[in-house]
Amino acid sequence: MVCASFDPNSSFSEGPAEPDVDAGTRQTRRILLLGALATTACLGCSTHARADDPPGSDERPQKGDLLVFSEGDKEGKLITAADLTAGGPPVHAWPKDPNTAVVRSASRLNEILIIKLDPAELDEKTRARAVDGIIAYSAICSHAGCPVTAWVKSDVGDKEVLKCMCHNSEYDPRAGAQVVFGPAPRRLAALPLALADGSLSVAGNFIGKVGAAQSG
Repeated sequence: MVCASFDPNSSFSEGPAEPDVDAGTRQTRRILLLGALATTACLGCSTHARADDPPGSDERPQKGDLLVFSEGDKEGKLITAADLTAGGPPVHAWPKDPNTAVVRSASRLNEILIIKLDPAELDEKTRARAVDGIIAYSAICSHAGCPVTAWVKSDVGDKEVLKCMCHNSEYDPRAGAQVVFGPAPRRLAALPLALADGSLSVAGNFIGKVGAAQSG
């Protein structure tokens, strides 16, 4: 899943210069416009079911679905607890129907972030949805629907957080992925987990709204 990035310092034509507008105002206008373009590009990343996609591939995660890697050398393989590094970074995953073997990858809104943390660091509600400190959230930012891709130290604290690089929204996975920085209006949707024969599986529906209102 690729989302276009924009450099505020790159060359960008704004039309004829306005002699009565100072450089600072022009720079502010340029940053705002580039931010809007980045948001539009991210919204265009949405994938929709095609005619040749198997039935169920665009359905939201179902209880009992297994979780498989959505990228990298292990793409499509089942995710086990042993595949996760304590303290992060998160792993990107798709849900997979165990009965039909259909991977629900026809909608980007189904991509999931899985991360293993110290259970003692999780708040009560988060710990109840986790299994051995392993928790899962939607990988789609609640602000403009961009992908949440980074695992970095927070701008407002000393712990690592999940971060959307489009507009710098940050989410604390230890506290239900609540917003700790940036413009996101609400936390990431959470997905309850269970273990099935050593592999991670879905224990219930998403808790909370997936993605942004604009992302469909």
